Amino acid sequence: MKNATRFQLMAMMFLLYFIWGSWYGQMSKYLFTALGASGAQVGNAYAAFSIAQIIAPFFVGMIADRYFAAQKVLGVLSLAGAALLFVLTGVDDPDNFFWIILAYCISFAPMMSLTTSIAMQQVTNSEKDFPAIRVMGTVSWIVVSNIIGYYGFGDNVMIFKISMVASAFLGVYSFFLPDTPPKPSTKTSFSDILGLDAFKLFKDRSFAIFFISSLLICIPLSFYYAMANPSLTDSGMTNVENKMSLGQASEVVFMLLIPLAFSRLGVKWMLVVGLIAWIIRFIGFGYGDVNNEWLLYMAIILHGVCYDFFFVTGQIYTDSKAGEKYRSSAQGLISIATYGIGMGIGSWLAGLVADMYTVNGVKDWTSIWMVPAGIAAIVLVLFVLFFKDNKVKATD
Repeated sequence: MKNATRFQLMAMMFLLYFIWGSWYGQMSKYLFTALGASGAQVGNAYAAFSIAQIIAPFFVGMIADRYFAAQKVLGVLSLAGAALLFVLTGVDDPDNFFWIILAYCISFAPMMSLTTSIAMQQVTNSEKDFPAIRVMGTVSWIVVSNIIGYYGFGDNVMIFKISMVASAFLGVYSFFLPDTPPKPSTKTSFSDILGLDAFKLFKDRSFAIFFISSLLICIPLSFYYAMANPSLTDSGMTNVENKMSLGQASEVVFMLLIPLAFSRLGVKWMLVVGLIAWIIRFIGFGYGDVNNEWLLYMAIILHGVCYDFFFVTGQIYTDSKAGEKYRSSAQGLISIATYGIGMGIGSWLAGLVADMYTVNGVKDWTSIWMVPAGIAAIVLVLFVLFFKDNKVKATD
């Protein structure tokens, strides 16, 4: 791969995650503070992203991949997203907010698949080349989080205005990305999009356990995205967005360590370490406060291990296990199950749990965080007992 192409793809990832990082982690604080939303309304807003993740593969697989160049579709969607974000900045009712954020997420979610598709079609070795490209998204999240934290934008509408400008910029930039032409000769059905062919991979018990574990761990993942910012704010921590960016900094480190970890630990123990880290971090969020702030810092910094060692490792594992024959189906199935179903359930549950442990407007964050910690512990036991594969090997 040419260096010029590599830098183009890195810039693409930087812009995509700048857009997402501008609002996603802060949206709950904005809804609680500026719009007076309930936990259920916050959960619904985050669930909108998961609904869009279920819809996105059908759009990408049945329209974008067959009829249009991926980079052009990316550009159009990004410009449409900028327009919807402009509308969102004028909404002040939590219920109306849900419908606009849902429309926006439907425009944004396909962009995640499109950018991955564009990158994967340009790289020569996904295990070696993709982490260095994808890590720019993490760097971007750090940059935008610190901008928002420094200026104190976390609880006001500026988070969406920043995202709007970045989305417009990516929309224009996309038309200058490496050409990723459509494949009109390839028929794509609903069965393909749902990844039904990938169910053949479930004959491998370890892959089936990995799939179930991936779906289940996305439930506590949703708790983190939806509730970490307001939880840290209520704990008395200051400059929350800036300090939360330490999590993305650790993600950069562990993303770059993935190739080494594969050779030293193998896929099973990388995934196990990721699951253990989830449990520890939720305990840290639950019991940390201004008097035990080190627990909060620990919970934040563990993000790199939690995300990279389970989700990024899982993407590479799925790609290699599926092989050329089932690669698209397997990735589509994993995407719908995790970011769609798993995170959708998690967002809905996080909202209900937050309301359940709220008395007179005060949230019992220790009780709230013990719920995802318990779920992660169950997933860990399931995974350790039944997942046996410790190698990455393509299926014929």
